[in-house]
Amino acid sequence: MEHGRIGGEPLVNVKIYIEGGGEGELLDTYFRQGWSQFFKKAAGMAGKMPRIVRGKGRQRTFDLFVTAIKNRKPNELPLMLVDSEDPVQQGHTVWEHLKIRDNWDRPDGASDDQAFLMVQVIESWFLADWEMLVSYFGPNFRQNAFREWPSLESLSKADVYDFLEMATATRVKKQYKKGKISFEMLAKLDPVKVENACPHAKELMKRLRKL
Repeated sequence: MEHGRIGGEPLVNVKIYIEGGGEGELLDTYFRQGWSQFFKKAAGMAGKMPRIVRGKGRQRTFDLFVTAIKNRKPNELPLMLVDSEDPVQQGHTVWEHLKIRDNWDRPDGASDDQAFLMVQVIESWFLADWEMLVSYFGPNFRQNAFREWPSLESLSKADVYDFLEMATATRVKKQYKKGKISFEMLAKLDPVKVENACPHAKELMKRLRKL
């Protein structure tokens, strides 16, 4: 992502390092396409698209971010987006959560608003857009498996996966699994619904809109 600032200041190059597993160039392509489509559909993002870097594994994503911070040039801004994996305790910052869960320290030179979370996993975001789920999986998608949760971000990783497995177990166009399918779903996801249901997603989008 490159954009200018008033007064002729240097262009800023924004890279966002995002957790996303799997191997192969094809998955890299699906990953970038999915995230690009998601960001493009978000309100207020015109001309503010970051460069998307797939971190693959969780630790590798953090390591790439740390390296980017250490080697940062004056016109670069690295960001990081990973699953929280666990509930985020009330009042805790992203870095406090990552220290408790992963023993990750905020790198020297990084600020609190350079790390963001998918709480508790990216699949939690999918549950914010019921219409997308029905459209993607077809009329036999098991809607009776769905429950109205008071907060998607309070829903455990295991419960999210159990729901998707149950709802797509029989007679649907596709069964859910991570990889190509999850990236296709991401591309179809409505960012407004995600922001409304997931406060940590809203923080990420607010940060990107400020760039």
